[in-house]
Formats: sequence, structure tokens, C-alpha cells
Amino acid sequence: MSPPVVHIASGREWRGGQRQVWLLAQALQQLGAEQVVVTGADSELATRLRSSGVPVRTVSWRAGLDPRVLPVALGELRRKPAILHAHDAHALTLAGACAWLTGAPLVATRRVDFPLRRKAFWLRADRVIAISHAVADVLRRSGVARERITVIHSGISLDATRQTGRLGVRGLLGLAPGTRVAANVGALVPHKDHATLVNAAKQLEHRHPNLHWVVAGEGELRTALEAQVEALGLKGRVHLMGHISAPERLIADADLFVMSSVEEGLGTSVLDAMALGIPIASTSAGGLPEMLGDGAGLLVPARNPAALSEAVARILESPDLGARLAVRARAEVLRFTDLRMADEVRSVYRSCAHSLDGS
Repeated sequence: MSPPVVHIASGREWRGGQRQVWLLAQALQQLGAEQVVVTGADSELATRLRSSGVPVRTVSWRAGLDPRVLPVALGELRRKPAILHAHDAHALTLAGACAWLTGAPLVATRRVDFPLRRKAFWLRADRVIAISHAVADVLRRSGVARERITVIHSGISLDATRQTGRLGVRGLLGLAPGTRVAANVGALVPHKDHATLVNAAKQLEHRHPNLHWVVAGEGELRTALEAQVEALGLKGRVHLMGHISAPERLIADADLFVMSSVEEGLGTSVLDAMALGIPIASTSAGGLPEMLGDGAGLLVPARNPAALSEAVARILESPDLGARLAVRARAEVLRFTDLRMADEVRSVYRSCAHSLDGS
């Protein structure tokens, strides 16, 4: 048996981290865990958790550090002593305050490979789960004790992903049925470095005139990227589709998947591409080599449009290479399942459960 758990996750947006909270809680539920997730009301995360049968307590979580979260979380801890598991930086501050008030064991998950800015609760957490060795290295350099860090790679539901239907993106964009599509999924934020992806698209404009680049994601850099696409004459060839509720459907529709990040904790959209057998061209940022480094994708240096465009061209021009990458990726992704992730997270809970009785 594993100890009861109160998850704290803001859920104010639907991106990779929120999807991982859903997949983890769903898998823990399958394993018989006693848990509840405190998250934002009317959020995609809350909706998906309920549909999976996971107990949810919602709160009007508007600001990052919304104090209305505290009485809800404390109420759950008064009902039954439990481990607190914070799934993002804002959640950690709120969960940390609850842990300080109640003495509950505190677990935090770190999903990005950025240096810590506000270190206090990261340093005080009983355990910190890093989603890759790259993230663990950053945590250690930021001062988190090595013995408190556990690396647990993110996971996906292989069966659900492999049953994904195609988006029909060519029809949606008015493209010919045989158009080649390079897909990318990621928030339009600096560390995803879509500017490099757009520059790579420019370099292949004449070499592969039938190639279109389709990006699923929204974010602060959308206006800048639209201006870059316009300035490079790529309007109608690079498509910024905004938020897509099931981006794996776009990946399933693509000829290849492209990752341009300069920092990346792990990248679960890459796992989707691996599971779907879509060849991958990616930078070697952060935890990406931990998934792709054994021949499951082509890796190139970050911030290098020429190298990224050449990797894309190699996949397009060599069907045998694409097939080999896909076969290797399907084998490697077996290490990244949601149930494996949940089982390893349960082990972390058990390692600090002794604190529940005040010892």
C-alpha cells in the first residue's frame, strides 16, 4: 500500500506539465492509490481528471500564488494525514506553506531544466522528482541535496497514444493530399526556440518546396513569430495553428516531428512521436538525448538552423533512415510508460511516508 497523497497543481493552462499530472494521477488510480488533486476550477486538468475517475477538489485559482488554495489543501490534510505533492513552482510555494503548517511530507516535481530562482521550498522538500537526468543536474547545481533528488522520467499511455486518430491537417489547411508535413508541438515561449525552426524552414524552402511546417501551441512569442514568418516569405508554408486540445493527432498526421528547444526537461510530445512511429529531428537540449540518444531520432546542436534543416532533409530524402528511426523509437518508448512512472513515484511516496506519523 502507498500512503494517501494530496496533489497540488495549478492547472491554469493545458501544456505538457498539466498533461503529466493527469497521466500520473490516472495511472496511480489504476494502481489503487488513495489521492485527491487540488487544482483550478473549470480547468482542462480538472475536467480530464474527473473523466478518469480521479478525486478532484477545485478552487478559483486565478493568480499563480492564489491564497484561496490554502484552506482547500489544509482541509484535505485535516481530513486525513497525507503526503503533499506539488507539480509546479507556484503549487510548490502553496504546498510548502501547508507542509510548514501541518508537518506533512512534501514532494515536488521539477519539469524544466532552468536554474532555480526561488529556492526555499525546493531546498526544504523531503523529495524532489526530476523528470530527467538533465533536470537533476540543474537541481544539484542550484543547491538541492543529491540524496533528495530522484530521477523519474515522464511517461505516456502507449495504448491511448497509438490509438490516436489523425487530425486531417492537410484538409484543414487546404493543402494537397501528398503534401509533406513537419510537425512541432510546444508553447510559443523563448526556450522552445521556434525562431530556429522557422529559419530551418527557410533553408529548405527550395530544396523541399512541398514541405509545410505546422506548429501547435500558443504563447507570448506568437506575434514575433508571425512577423518572422512574414519577413522570410514563409506565410502559407509555416502554419502557427495555436492551441490544439489533442496535439498528438497532429503528430500522427505528420511525416516527421521537429523539436527546436534550447532548454527542455524531457518533452512528452517527443514520446508521442516515438510511440506513433513518426521520425524525429531534434536538438540535443536538456533531457532530449535521454529519449533519442540511442538511435531513436536525429540529434543536432541547439540554435543551429542549418543543422536542424539538414536533419529534416535527411529524413525526407531517405525513407530507409526514417523507417530505422521509427523502429528504434518504438522500442525505446517502452521505457517511458505512465504505469512505470506511477510505480516509481509511489516508491518516492513510501520513502517519506514515515513522516506521516510525526516521527
